[in-house]
Amino acid sequence: MRNLFELSDPKYPGERLIACRNPELTKLRSHKRQALLEATTMELEKIRDRVARGALTGAAAIGVILGRVLDKYKVGKHFELTITDTAVKYQILEPQVAAEAALDGIYVIRAGLPKKQMSAPDAVRSYKALAQVERAFRSLKTVDLKIHPIHHRLESRVRAHIFLCMLAYCVEWHLIEAWRPLLFADEELEAKKTRDPVAPAKRSAAALEKVHTHSTDDGTPAHSLRTLIAELATLVRNTCRTPGATDHPATFDLLTTPTALQRRAFDLIDQIAV
Repeated sequence: MRNLFELSDPKYPGERLIACRNPELTKLRSHKRQALLEATTMELEKIRDRVARGALTGAAAIGVILGRVLDKYKVGKHFELTITDTAVKYQILEPQVAAEAALDGIYVIRAGLPKKQMSAPDAVRSYKALAQVERAFRSLKTVDLKIHPIHHRLESRVRAHIFLCMLAYCVEWHLIEAWRPLLFADEELEAKKTRDPVAPAKRSAAALEKVHTHSTDDGTPAHSLRTLIAELATLVRNTCRTPGATDHPATFDLLTTPTALQRRAFDLIDQIAV
């Protein structure tokens, strides 16, 4: 079965429409809908039993209770209700459920670039790459750089603050790319360019192995960016002088000897080409 199809529509002149079908998302939504329908049915059965016993009467009062149940699970559109002062009947609108299920896992991407500039699979991959933008904003705002709060009043200073944060993120991005062999990050980037663009993204076997063993292929501990920075922070420069010297004592610098991990991290930084 094809999971990607390109089409056009007069409502969107000059644009390409790319319909995608994600089988995993299809299963997820189908399972969720069925669970919600079953939960709603159970609640409706309870209300019908109360009405049958005479514990709940009056169409208005029954309608209020039913409305709460239908609003709770958000699938009221799939039920047809008949309410009287002394009875409640319901049925699931199966044709309507089937019509909605036929669209499970399907989404459409609009693209303005012609095919010669970007193929349909590449358009889908570019759309999914927006997740990297979202991660960048999260990194800027909360995780690493924490752009907020901004304690400036002048516009020029606010702009300068944001510019420095963006510059810092640029440095962070290049460090992550260079340090992929040392981090839990996936190193098989070329495979992502040719994989099925619609199917859920999966990490490579090598990346999963790093996560499982918490070590890289050479046996050294794998790191997150934060722990690797902390490891490098142990490198210091001490300014020393001879004990007892009083008049113009001579000083000299003593640098911490880097570990094998720290040397490799710096070697990878030297390979960055901007």
